[in-house]
Amino acid sequence: MRVHQSSGRPAMKIGIIGAGNIGGNLTRRLTALGHDVSVANSRGPETLRELAEETGATAVRAEDAAKGAEVVVVTVPLKAVPDLPAGLLDGVAEGAAVIDTGNYYPQQRDGRIAAIEDEGLTESRWTEQHLGHPVIKAFNGTYAQDILDRHRPAGDPDRMALPVAGDDEAAKRKVRALIDELGFDTVDAGAVADSWRQQPGTPVYGLRAGTAAVEKALADASPERPADFRG
Repeated sequence: MRVHQSSGRPAMKIGIIGAGNIGGNLTRRLTALGHDVSVANSRGPETLRELAEETGATAVRAEDAAKGAEVVVVTVPLKAVPDLPAGLLDGVAEGAAVIDTGNYYPQQRDGRIAAIEDEGLTESRWTEQHLGHPVIKAFNGTYAQDILDRHRPAGDPDRMALPVAGDDEAAKRKVRALIDELGFDTVDAGAVADSWRQQPGTPVYGLRAGTAAVEKALADASPERPADFRG
């Protein structure tokens, strides 16, 4: 049994779907902690050979990344979510937590999504509906390089806090524990319906600060989507 370094507990099987900046750096850190990581992108496992060799992660096809996984990270552009393989999460472990790191950038990348703009769905609720599985919103406002460079031990005065939103309390606890292991504090940002408080353009988005400042930023958020993030 593989054991991860920080706690001596058994390593988790983690699937990462999307190998961009966030997905790549989570692969680096989670494998370094001893977890069993499978990573996939839209272009095929052969394009991830270097990342796999660097980290010890297993490069797989997207449809295989979540099989048996206790935690799945979906970190693809929002516009790509509907193109993910059908049944992507069918083979996850019982009680698996699915992390959504996504953001809606209508002007910059994703185009206009009516359900978000007109029906008022949060970005994560829209993603959740496409995946057919509850999600936990985390890492969406985190700079990818900070995952490598800004982790700190518990109690460090410079330790950053990350907001975490979701409806499944057990899955949220699992994600918050994993983020703690990665070297960051967490703040419970409420349910998926509340996750607009950490979407792009809000005070907490991109905030590098501790727990108290993150809590205040979440409280200060406005439900009105900023003009730069409307389609």
